[in-house]
Amino acid sequence: MKKPKIAISLNKSLLDLVDSKVDGTVIRSRSQAIEFFLGKGLQEQSINTVVLLIKGEHQKNMLKNLKGKSLLKNQLDFFSRQGITNVFIVTQHNKNINLLLNEVSDASINVEIIEVNARGNAQALESVKDKVKNSFVVMSGDTYNNFDLIKMTKKHLEMDKLATMGLMTREKISGYGTAILDGDFIVDFQEKPKQSSTHIVNAGIYIFKPEVFELFENVDSLEKDLFSKLARMKQLVGFFTYGEYEHLG
Repeated sequence: MKKPKIAISLNKSLLDLVDSKVDGTVIRSRSQAIEFFLGKGLQEQSINTVVLLIKGEHQKNMLKNLKGKSLLKNQLDFFSRQGITNVFIVTQHNKNINLLLNEVSDASINVEIIEVNARGNAQALESVKDKVKNSFVVMSGDTYNNFDLIKMTKKHLEMDKLATMGLMTREKISGYGTAILDGDFIVDFQEKPKQSSTHIVNAGIYIFKPEVFELFENVDSLEKDLFSKLARMKQLVGFFTYGEYEHLG
């Protein structure tokens, strides 16, 4: 395919650095060097991986009908529209596992099902520790979100903190984790409190930097153990997910 030609201006020191990368074998020209390192840099500033967490006994919820097709197919369509190319489904072996495999067989993005026996969702998430190199999205497998995920990832990358939590407002907070905000930061998080002074609740979708795994010692639950710790460290950013939300659990 013929590539379009453009003219750019670079300072001398940067141009010398580009030329130093031309080795005559892998990178054979200045243009190829610029294209290679520009592409690499842009890739590092994007998020293309999602981890769906679902207990084995709840796999049936991913197969429930939503808008004429399964929840799982709706999730994969949403992620595809948002620039996601890789999805890991972390679950346990269950009688529905073959049905899940059938649902993802014709997916337009890469999907891998990982079966692991875990004590909690934090331990389940830790099973992908060696598979993620850059920031990644995490969502419950029985939740449907439809909003501007690209905008959320942009904020996560700009804030450069360990985690970003999707938020929404609810008149009744029963069954939700609640968050107290100070500007962009969640400074207090409580999982399903009986009473709360806020109507800002957890939307069930998160973005993590891989370094977050360093905090997983003695952490079983993301909601009960990890988020309050991140809030105290001022490493938890909030993002309002204006759009659709459904929990099929």
